[in-house]
Amino acid sequence: MKLLSTVTTAAFATMLALGATEASAQDKEPVRFGLCFDLSKSYTFISPQVAQAAQDLAKYVNSNGGVEGHPVEVVIRDHGNEPQRGVECYEQLKREGVSIFNMLSTPVTNAVLPRVMKDGNILMQSFVGRGDAVDGEVFKWIFPVGPTYWQQAANDVAFIKGQMNGDLSKAKIGFIYLDYPFGQEPIEILKTLAEKEGFELELYPVPLPGSDQSGAWSKIRRDKPDYVISWLLAGGHVVAAKEMRRNGYPIDRYLSVNWLNEVDINNIGAADAKGILRGTNVAGGQEVPIVKTMLETYYAKGEGSGPETLVRDVYYNTGMAIYSVGFEAVRLAIKQNGWPVTPESMKTAYESISDFDGNGLMAPVTVTASDHGGGGKTRVEQWNGETWVPLTDWSADYTDVVWEVIKESSAKFTVE
Repeated sequence: MKLLSTVTTAAFATMLALGATEASAQDKEPVRFGLCFDLSKSYTFISPQVAQAAQDLAKYVNSNGGVEGHPVEVVIRDHGNEPQRGVECYEQLKREGVSIFNMLSTPVTNAVLPRVMKDGNILMQSFVGRGDAVDGEVFKWIFPVGPTYWQQAANDVAFIKGQMNGDLSKAKIGFIYLDYPFGQEPIEILKTLAEKEGFELELYPVPLPGSDQSGAWSKIRRDKPDYVISWLLAGGHVVAAKEMRRNGYPIDRYLSVNWLNEVDINNIGAADAKGILRGTNVAGGQEVPIVKTMLETYYAKGEGSGPETLVRDVYYNTGMAIYSVGFEAVRLAIKQNGWPVTPESMKTAYESISDFDGNGLMAPVTVTASDHGGGGKTRVEQWNGETWVPLTDWSADYTDVVWEVIKESSAKFTVE
């Protein structure tokens, strides 16, 4: 399916939702992935890129013989970031025989998760959702492969500690966040680390959609935190950049969650954004081997699954990372337990993924029966006015502290 770059967001969502079930003409039965995404409301800044990456990767895999001879089928629907619609999408695709799901939304994922646990299906929860879901001993069917928001936040604190000569006892760290489940997710781990390291933590909630930040930045100007960790999204970063200029806060002390992309930089202004920091969980750019392959194989010929502009975006790489891991799990499931692929065989396969990095696409992950996150490594990058420059290697920090919080939280989970 070819999508034109000129289509509107609504039309783009409709085309994806209605047309994105592609598998090459192979004789064997397909493996079906259900993508219930927000393609029409809050997360249109990321969902199209991730969906397009999944389609491109499926197309490439299928044209090269499939996964152990079986085609991959990607089924995409829109939930509009509404939990009830997400539940309905899950139930509908379940009736259609899908058993591997991804919601790409924290509130929708949290709404669907209890049903997935009860049904014994697979929920891919990379880079979204509740932080304790990495506990494979409790969340047996949930696979948040990659760093959770809890681990990302812990890694951010470790970076700041390094910048302050290894001592946070006199530091003040601000946390500006969208005041709903996504933004609230890291607060508990930040409070825990503040107590451990002795730094002062200041919270700056921002109401949705993130356009009104004046009150938060006025407080930041008065409080003078050494760094501000940001859990904002899309246009929220643009507003934050304007507020930093207005309030005299240095942009090189603003450390964003991974949801900061090339569009945001362009909207801030490449020169004005110089110095901004982000924690990231995937390698950006088009020189990553699988992204380069997609551009050469499909987009150079006008045969990609959507507009080429979306490929030149770190969120496309994010989608490639998510589904590279998912397709690798399918490969292992078939090799280990044959056909058909079941939730049970996918669970076993996920839990046997070892040191997998998608050929340089992401930090290496090793998933086990107890750790469904794979290690939680991120790195910090800085915008130099033209491109992102890594400041750190891939690492996961404070893992003992994070896992204490994980275990305390997951122990409270029950499936009704």
